[in-house]
Amino acid sequence: MHKTTITTFAIVILLLSTFSQSQAAGKIEVDVYKGDVATVNSYIFSNGVSLVVMDVQRATSEAKKLGKVIKAKNLPLTHILISHGHPDHYIGMDWLMKEFPEAKIVVATKDIKKDIISFSTFMEGIGWLDAEPTLKPKSKTNPSGFDYEANINVLDDDTLELTGGGTLKIETAYAPAESDHPTTVYVEDINSLFTSDFGFHNVHLWFGSGVTDAHIANWRKALVDLQIKYADLNPTVYPGHGDPNNVDVGLFATMVQYIDNFNRVIASANSKAQAMSEMEKLYPDYKEADFLLKNSVDFHVHD
Repeated sequence: MHKTTITTFAIVILLLSTFSQSQAAGKIEVDVYKGDVATVNSYIFSNGVSLVVMDVQRATSEAKKLGKVIKAKNLPLTHILISHGHPDHYIGMDWLMKEFPEAKIVVATKDIKKDIISFSTFMEGIGWLDAEPTLKPKSKTNPSGFDYEANINVLDDDTLELTGGGTLKIETAYAPAESDHPTTVYVEDINSLFTSDFGFHNVHLWFGSGVTDAHIANWRKALVDLQIKYADLNPTVYPGHGDPNNVDVGLFATMVQYIDNFNRVIASANSKAQAMSEMEKLYPDYKEADFLLKNSVDFHVHD
């Protein structure tokens, strides 16, 4: 074959390959994995070329199920995005990092990374990580432990670009609420807002240890602000906890009402039992009464 013909043929093949790859990439789509433990949701973003997963469950057993869902998509997982420093959203990262060694664990800010390290150190100290030994922090006495410092990366800016196209827009300018440093993600392709733990749908809100009256007030204000900010766009809202189906910005008003009811109930309750009873009567269909609500009442009501 003539040299010129070979060169032309190679260029054509390259162009066809590039065209094929660009055609494969599409708008971002999302799959939901609904965890059985703590009603926490994981979200898998795909553009037909690559994947990003947001939040990775409370237990390794759940992360294994999530990993199977990710593998079934037959696309490379590039990032594991952790929204905030609560273990029900990050315990699964060790398993997923081993199953998908090319994926990077990422957080939006240095503060979130510090929160994760601090919470994990606290849990190890009181034995909460005995059931998840691979998440015990690496140290001189535990050199094979999880290396939080090396394994968790901080994003350079407020976006996460999917390989092949598409953008996750990340917002972190929030006062401490359910967590000290929360993250939300907006995806323009599908006009969807991923609230992490700003959003609880038909699940009792977490006002337990660490969520003070000031945190609750911040949370309420953030919900009002989110409702105003996204009123015109009216995105689909994906909560951090609870049923993610058919949710819109109306969730924020529902949660504000829940907060107001909780504040009213605990202000007048004579006992924890009374507060529990009143909240369960108001929200008979809400999940996690025996954990989320009980711990919230225990923290805010003093018999």
